[in-house]
Amino acid sequence: MSATPGPDPVEPARTDAVFARLKTAAFHELVEASMRGDKAARQTLFTWIHPAIVRYCRARIGRTGSAYSSADDVAQEIMLAILGALPRYSDDRESFLPFVYGIAAHKVADFYRRSGRDRSDPVADMPEMPDANLGPEQLTLRGEMRARLGTLLDSLAPRQREILVLRLVVGLSAQETAVAIGLTATAVRVAQHRALTRLRGSLTAADWL
Repeated sequence: MSATPGPDPVEPARTDAVFARLKTAAFHELVEASMRGDKAARQTLFTWIHPAIVRYCRARIGRTGSAYSSADDVAQEIMLAILGALPRYSDDRESFLPFVYGIAAHKVADFYRRSGRDRSDPVADMPEMPDANLGPEQLTLRGEMRARLGTLLDSLAPRQREILVLRLVVGLSAQETAVAIGLTATAVRVAQHRALTRLRGSLTAADWL
């Protein structure tokens, strides 16, 4: 197949479109071509998955001060690990995304071990979203909402938080999430339901305004 370059992998305004592409037949074709050793396809594949990995790491690790430097460094480690593992990947093409997030989860766990931080420490931070057309008041409200969502996520057990990040932030299906974290799809749905129920119970009246 002839692979064409994708958009800038770190441009926030295109993030949602990039995530949507990871569910398409074109993405699966890129995986197959990459498995066959097609260098152009492999380059495009990595361009497509990079923003998803960055968003996952930022949601799991959060900020270091005012920047996402640690999260972005881990994202680069994950990309290198995927590059090294790709020649050995021989599973079904539809399982590639859970395979990627399995690697990502292990690298995030390695980060916590290296930094001496407990995985349940309150560090989650919702990734930045496009804000070019927002005014000062809207930007302030968005920042407050993102901080509040991060705090709510931190109140969950690590497994519940991981499931919500994969399902709601990254956009994996219940089956893909199950493959990535070693559960059944039913167990993922049950855990997600319980986590969302707990979050709803944690909301105050002001959160609904």
